[in-house]
Amino acid sequence: MAAKHKYRINPQTLALERIEHDILFWLRRSGAYILGGLSLGIVFFFVFFLIFPSPREKQLMQQKQALEAQLRLLDSQVDQMQIVMSDLQQRDDNLYRVLFGAEPIPLAARQGAIHKISYYDELSQMSNSQLAADLTLKADILEKELYVQASSFAELLELAKTQEERMANIPAIQPVKNKDLTRVASGWGFRVHPIYHTRKFHYGMDFSAPTGTEVMATGDAKVIYSGWKQGYGNTVILDHGFGYETLYAHLFKSLVRVGNKVKRGDIIALVGNTGMSVGSHLHYEVHVKGKPVDPRNYYFIDLTPEEYDRMIQLSNNFGQTFD
Repeated sequence: MAAKHKYRINPQTLALERIEHDILFWLRRSGAYILGGLSLGIVFFFVFFLIFPSPREKQLMQQKQALEAQLRLLDSQVDQMQIVMSDLQQRDDNLYRVLFGAEPIPLAARQGAIHKISYYDELSQMSNSQLAADLTLKADILEKELYVQASSFAELLELAKTQEERMANIPAIQPVKNKDLTRVASGWGFRVHPIYHTRKFHYGMDFSAPTGTEVMATGDAKVIYSGWKQGYGNTVILDHGFGYETLYAHLFKSLVRVGNKVKRGDIIALVGNTGMSVGSHLHYEVHVKGKPVDPRNYYFIDLTPEEYDRMIQLSNNFGQTFD
C-alpha cells in the first residue's frame, strides 16, 4: 500500500500543496516516540518493582519475619524469667533475710542504674525499634537483679555458717504433723469471724485437727507463758530468742510450764477447742520483734517447694475461720 501523504491549502493560491518533511522533522518525531516509550517503560518498571518484590527482597523479608518471631519469643521468655526473679526476691526479703536478721534489699538497689535513657532512644530508631529497645531494657534490668540476688545469697550463706544457734531456734516446721497438708484450714489475712460474722484480720494460721492431737514446738525455745488467755483459751507462748516468739492457742491441755526449755519437735500441748473457737483446731502465730508475721514463711524445713506452693494455695482461704 502506498504511503499516505498530507496536504495543505496555500492561502495565496488557494491550491492544495503536498507537505514535504525534511530529515530534521523525522528526527524530532522519532525522538519523541523513543522518549515516550522510554518514559512509559520506566513507569512500568517502577510499578512492577513496587508491587512485585525481587527474590532477594523476598528472602530478606522472610529473614526479617523470622527475626521478629525470635524477638517476640525471647521477650516472652524474659517476662517468664522476670516472674521467677520476682518470686526469688520476695522470698529473699520476706523469708531468707528475715531468718538471718538481715535487712531487706531496697528496690532501688536491686534494679540500680541501667543505661542512660538516650541509649534506649537510639535503639528505638533502629529496625524493629520498639521491640528491640523494650527487650534490651528488660534484659539489662534482669541482669542487674540477678547480680544483686546472687550477692544476697552469698551474704546469707556466710550468715548461715556463723548462726547455727539461730537456725535451731527460728520457727521452721508446722506445729502439727501435716505432711499431706490436709489440716491447713485458714491462713493470714482478712477472714470472716465465725462468731461475729464480720470481716476481721486473722493474725495467724489455723490447723484443723481432732482434740488431743499433739502440738509441737517449731523451734528451740523457752516457755514464757502457759495458761488461759482471753479469746485464745488455753495458750502456750514460746520465746525462741533473736526476737522470735510463737503462740499456740485454743489448746485442750498444755504439757509445759513457764521456764521449761524445749527443742524443735518436742510435744508441748494437745489440740483443743477452748476460748473463742467453733471447732477443734490449733491457732498458731509467729511474732518477730513484737509484731505478728505470716507463719507461712516459717515452714521451710519440713516442706518441699512444691508442698510449700500448695500450702500457700490452701491457706489463701478467704472464708470463715475457726476463731
